[in-house]
Amino acid sequence: MNLIGTILVYVALAAMFLGCISVIRPLSFLGIASRPHGIVIFLCGVAVFSTGVNLPATETRIAARQSDLDDFIPVYQFREFHKTGIHARREDVFKAIKEVRANEIFLFRTLTWIRRAGRSGPAGILNAPESEPLLAVALRTGFMKLAEEPDGEIVLGTLVAAPKGTRPKKDPTPEDFKALGAPGFAPAAINFRLEDAANGEIVLTTETRVYATDPSTRKKVGAYWRVIYPGSALIRVMWLRAIKKRAERPLG
Repeated sequence: MNLIGTILVYVALAAMFLGCISVIRPLSFLGIASRPHGIVIFLCGVAVFSTGVNLPATETRIAARQSDLDDFIPVYQFREFHKTGIHARREDVFKAIKEVRANEIFLFRTLTWIRRAGRSGPAGILNAPESEPLLAVALRTGFMKLAEEPDGEIVLGTLVAAPKGTRPKKDPTPEDFKALGAPGFAPAAINFRLEDAANGEIVLTTETRVYATDPSTRKKVGAYWRVIYPGSALIRVMWLRAIKKRAERPLG
């Protein structure tokens, strides 16, 4: 449902854009012969957009524990997963995960600029300084380390949504994160995990899971997720490529 919702959202945005253009000047080469037709196309786009963002999100529960991520988000409605193979030592890959910077990730600054609607603001994962590793930026601007297995897996957590007026604890713990089950919350966790492949490669995976604790929050997060998913997925793919390039870089 989430992928279908994302497809509907972006088909709708395209229709709304073409409809707006055709109200000014009909795009006859696309079969939009008049301004009234452009208005119809625009309104159809609005209807499809509303359908896409409001599709129900199905809930998934893990069948068995396979990673540290499973300890923190065993049930989720929204998920993103990517992987790549790397020819490097396990310790070099894990080091690269921690050291890669925003300026090493292709299109990162462009996509995060779009995500924050061109607004400036304090340093954060969407406005990361070039001189600091991206994970370090995340950990001091809204994310917390939930688990770390040296040369194996690292898991970070954050909140996508929280009830209005919520004040976070001064020093939250991973156990506090696990306990976020009250209505209005949407905890999210992201991991980077290394696995050995049969051909001697290291397989690097990254997964994001979000769990909205009640139907109202699920609806809001669903709308947000379906709009940002394509850009988020592209960032994550480019992020893995940057880690791969750094890990495979010759020494010296």
